[in-house]
Amino acid sequence: MDMTSALAPIYTAFQAFVCSASVVGVATGLAAIWVLCTAIRASRKQFRTTKLRGPQGTSLLLGVSKEVFESLDTGAIFEAWSKEYGVAYEIPMIYGQKRIILCDPKAAAYLLARDTWSYVGTPGHKEHLVRTIGRGLFWAEGESHRRQRRSIAPSFNSAAIRELCPVIHRTVDRLKAAWEASIDANGSGSVVLDVQKWMNYVSYVRSLQHAAQLVILFSLDSFGIAGFSYDFGSLDGKPNPMISVLDAFGVPTSPNFWDGSVLLLSLFFPMVLNVPTSRIEMFAKLQARMSEICDTLIENATRHKEGVSNEQGSTISLLLKAEDGDSGWRVTREEVLSQLRTLVFASYEPTAIIMTWALLEIARHPDVQTKLREELLSFGGEPSYDQFTAGFPYLDAVVQETLRVHPAIQDLIRQASEDDVIPLSEPVWTKSGEVVDSIAVERGTVISISVPYMNYSDAIWGPDAKAFRPGRWLEADGATRKAQEVKEVKGYRHLLTFSDGPRTCIGKLFAIAEIKTVLSVVVKNFVLEMRDGPDTKIEIARGITLRPKVAGEDGIKLPLRLRQYKG
Repeated sequence: MDMTSALAPIYTAFQAFVCSASVVGVATGLAAIWVLCTAIRASRKQFRTTKLRGPQGTSLLLGVSKEVFESLDTGAIFEAWSKEYGVAYEIPMIYGQKRIILCDPKAAAYLLARDTWSYVGTPGHKEHLVRTIGRGLFWAEGESHRRQRRSIAPSFNSAAIRELCPVIHRTVDRLKAAWEASIDANGSGSVVLDVQKWMNYVSYVRSLQHAAQLVILFSLDSFGIAGFSYDFGSLDGKPNPMISVLDAFGVPTSPNFWDGSVLLLSLFFPMVLNVPTSRIEMFAKLQARMSEICDTLIENATRHKEGVSNEQGSTISLLLKAEDGDSGWRVTREEVLSQLRTLVFASYEPTAIIMTWALLEIARHPDVQTKLREELLSFGGEPSYDQFTAGFPYLDAVVQETLRVHPAIQDLIRQASEDDVIPLSEPVWTKSGEVVDSIAVERGTVISISVPYMNYSDAIWGPDAKAFRPGRWLEADGATRKAQEVKEVKGYRHLLTFSDGPRTCIGKLFAIAEIKTVLSVVVKNFVLEMRDGPDTKIEIARGITLRPKVAGEDGIKLPLRLRQYKG
């Protein structure tokens, strides 16, 4: 039976229903028919896509969507399923939709190498981006993505970061001064820094500081000065409405069934974003605040367009030149604004969270902190960009291990824009009992790659995969044979923390330079300890990204004891 004949009696019944039903009843009927059509299309699609094994849904309506959406450790969920079903399997999602999960480095590398062309963002994700930061680099696909990326690429290459390192270091010095002032004000030689990153920012002159908030504000100020030739003044306590909105996303709130349900549905059905909720209102406020800041940035850059110094030749200057130019990658004013919102958003959250995790791990592992301090102090003076890149193997190992164990992004979700066949590194069983070493996917198939699985699953990294152990990067046998095979992934150190392929994070070199500079200055000048000792239990809380907090305490707190290093 084809779709037309299947829907004919339903359509006849619906006509009769419309004549007698209320507006709410009609809306409900339309929604039911739309869901039925979606399910029929999904079932037809499965005839051409390899039918993989996978877990049963815990809900007839939601499949496993709720469990995956609410989990703070999706990597553990996907790892458990991979042990049962292999490196590629499918999971049931909302309203009968299916999603293929790839736990295979070869398959992940294949897909991501074709990102923005053969594989694109899902409609729900793209609509979220439009409503938050606009049609910028995160949103664009294909030629639009390549054109937008080319327009700002020169400001993120090695030569550009090399010139910006002194700017980054001056911003880190402000962070150092803030922490020294906090210790002096406390008068006891040390201070407990109550890490509440989700509070509105506070001036660093108070005796009790919010350390990770300062790290986040440092990240925003650092990129503002280096990327936009603009000082947000966050570390100096200047009021900034965008920070308040961004912080609001991380404030712990009581579970809200309505907000949660709408947010979950919107990932699959973008039209649901038109339903008013407090979360959607926050997205609108965020875009408005970022647009105000971007207008200020453009005005500032335009005013100083003539006769800028080398240090002021910033990312925004490149965007404005691309807007005015006749090159093959000319961008529109809407794209300029979207790019600026994208860069402001990215500079505020992911890098700051990685730095926070790095400081936490150093505080939890005194042996790592001591070894790192010895390496940094043995150098003397302030390292250059090239020295940071190649002259500090243990610092490099600490950064790599932090990026491996604490990726800011949890899942890379894509939708096939054309029929394709994805190769696998090892065979899997299909539902019919056939063994295959590749899977066919039809256009429209949704596929997910778990970054935590790729970064720290036992199958790839061995029995100590979950442990923070920087030494693994320096030992000849520190990585398992399977981890060495992850070289299929071409991203930074063969990790997926910065993604891979055409969507590899364009700012990764800047982010790594920031992280290394912060660790260098902080570890050389301060001793960090957990407030309640190295065995303090840490749990995860959800904000825009996943953040650490002390288990059992209200809010999102990470108390560290800080004292100056005296040698």
